[in-house]
Amino acid sequence: MHGNPMPDSYVYVTEEGVTRHYADGSVEALAWEDVVEVRVAAETDSDVLYILLDRDGEGCVVPRSATDSTFLARLRYLPDFDLDRLQLATEAARDGAVVVWRSPDPPSALPDLEYD
Repeated sequence: MHGNPMPDSYVYVTEEGVTRHYADGSVEALAWEDVVEVRVAAETDSDVLYILLDRDGEGCVVPRSATDSTFLARLRYLPDFDLDRLQLATEAARDGAVVVWRSPDPPSALPDLEYD
């Protein structure tokens, strides 16, 4: 019996965020409300990576091969996100990471709270 090989990773896109599960069991996840930057970068095997980052530089790396229309549709909900710019960056991604979107209003840092 020959089945399909296990993918290196798989991606879930929901209304809440994006989660990538790796074959080694590690997980990257980011809530849409925490996304402050979207980058596009080339991967060595001709795939393109979408890199979603939060304000601390942590994020979720999503291969284009693992996306579908749900992912692109959800990106459009980011304030002033430009799908045309994303397409152009995807075509030019061979030259390193390209920032295609930054939040116009990144979330402020949490205040330092003192407890009694």
